[in-house]
Amino acid sequence: MSSQYPELKGFYHLRETIGSGGFAKVKLAYHALTGEKVAIKIMDKRALGDDLPRVKTEIAAMKELCHQHICKLYQVLETETRFYMVLEYCPEGELFDYIVSKDRLDEAEARIFFRQIVSAVAYIHIKGYAHRDLKPENLLLDEDQNLKLIDFGLCAKPKGGMENHLFTCCGSPAYAAPELISGKQYLGAEADLWSMGVLLYALLCGYLPFDDEKIPSLYRKIQSGKYEVPDWLTPESSILIAQMLQVDPKRRISIQQLINHPWLRKGFNIPCEFESKYKMTLDEDCLTELAVHYGQKRREMETKVSEWNYDYLTASYFLLLEKKMKGRPVRLLQKPTATDKSKVRPLSIEDDGENSNQYILTPNNRGVNGYSDQKQKSSKEERVKGRARERLEFSEGNKENKENEKNFVVPFTPKSQYKNQKTSALTEPPAKPLSPLMSKQLQVALDDTLCTPSKSGEKSFMSTTLSPSRSYDSQINNLPPENPLGAHKKTVSVDDELYKIHMSTPTSSQKSRKAAVFGSLEKVFNMLTPKKNKGSTSDGPRKVKALHNVYRTNEFNADYVLNRLKSTIDAKCIPFKQSDYMLRCTVTDDWGRVKLAFDMEVCSIPKSSYMGVCRKRVKGDTWHYKKLFEDILQTAGL
Repeated sequence: MSSQYPELKGFYHLRETIGSGGFAKVKLAYHALTGEKVAIKIMDKRALGDDLPRVKTEIAAMKELCHQHICKLYQVLETETRFYMVLEYCPEGELFDYIVSKDRLDEAEARIFFRQIVSAVAYIHIKGYAHRDLKPENLLLDEDQNLKLIDFGLCAKPKGGMENHLFTCCGSPAYAAPELISGKQYLGAEADLWSMGVLLYALLCGYLPFDDEKIPSLYRKIQSGKYEVPDWLTPESSILIAQMLQVDPKRRISIQQLINHPWLRKGFNIPCEFESKYKMTLDEDCLTELAVHYGQKRREMETKVSEWNYDYLTASYFLLLEKKMKGRPVRLLQKPTATDKSKVRPLSIEDDGENSNQYILTPNNRGVNGYSDQKQKSSKEERVKGRARERLEFSEGNKENKENEKNFVVPFTPKSQYKNQKTSALTEPPAKPLSPLMSKQLQVALDDTLCTPSKSGEKSFMSTTLSPSRSYDSQINNLPPENPLGAHKKTVSVDDELYKIHMSTPTSSQKSRKAAVFGSLEKVFNMLTPKKNKGSTSDGPRKVKALHNVYRTNEFNADYVLNRLKSTIDAKCIPFKQSDYMLRCTVTDDWGRVKLAFDMEVCSIPKSSYMGVCRKRVKGDTWHYKKLFEDILQTAGL
């Protein structure tokens, strides 16, 4: 993956694809210096075509807009063939999926979400922007269930201010204002207010106020302004929706009136807070951490950050600031460990795992962001060295780490050098303890790996379960002479031996004698790395976190659920393709063009014995997809 996107190598650790479109894909990644999760939107310039101006518009807007309910842009990287946008990661998915999972929201929950929508829209209007594509699919949920507005590709910043009219008809038809689809000039703020009325209706009702598969019929419904008012809507909710869904834009409620509306103040007693929580002044703690890392003076770092180039330094600053806002330590995970004039750059975790979280010397004497390191004073070095650094949660096992090598790396000593060496335990370096989970897994693996089967099939020198009265050390001492582990001194623990074998480079004379054991131990460590823990769809259904796009069935058998889905889809004459437990369904129009495509994957849910069905819309109208998906599940009896 790192070879496919060389521009990101060493700066971001790429993981799986979490979204895709016609000309773009979104990948989950980790920022190397902070360890924070980010979403990287990768766009192919050749596939963009006429949409290229939209990308540039989106980038320009997101650089200017900085708000707690707008998805944050961290970095932009442009090459000859691609655009990379590093964005805030929102793990809970689209608001649309949340609505589908709940069918519809109660008034109290809808009010919480809608206050956040009003907050974001009021902010961008004050900044002189109209979004023009407000819909549930463009609102994401972060880990704290807060909304983040995305997709500014259709936004507009009228010259002369928001009181100037716009002319372009754009956005999603079901959310478009009457004046916009009529081809008239319109005000961006008024068009956004109409879309917000449709949004609130969708939150409270679970479907759209104006809906029709045929666009001309849909437009006639929108221009009439007539929609169904369900019985469960309270009078207050109905009035607010009606104030926003006024066909005449001059009679429509304004954003200023909406901020102080009684329906939005209910239970809060305060207006919607639309001011940004991001301060205009730079944070001193973040600047100090970056200055120490790059060997810069604090004022120099302040100057560089305040340029807002949206490069790797900008991303590092914003992610440090996010950590501070969440009450976490303002610390970078990596720091230069080279000498005064040697410069470093971080390696990608995907480089076969051999150099994860390490640095290598670069010949051009440049740092990861183009900054040259300077010789630090001894007091500053001690201060940096003494800081407790956080560990990457995705780091692979306990491989070599330059920062901490003095703590646990024991150089391998050839067997011949033990003859003249004292065996006192006091002279041995302290053993590096493994975590309880790792020790338990290694114990079981070692019991099977280091035992030599006899002709009768029994293990000759170590039982499957270690006796509580005998330590690892005493049992290792009873190994046969030809085993390389048996050559070590009695005072060295198995944990230390595993580190020696795993991290040391054996000589040519030792390779043949250690080949079998070393290969087995390497499998043990690989087994414990995150890459090896991923489920395989070929062995069974994929394990998926129970997010809003996962429907929990009442069945325990994955194959039964899959067969029920296939038979139901066949009965409805919907073409599909199967890949393991995933079904890609497509619906075409009269000319054979795909108008709707979606995935249905049978999956297992953590901490539950019931099977789930993970859904994902690939192409087409969201509400058509919602109806069809629910119809398939109901017919299948799941």
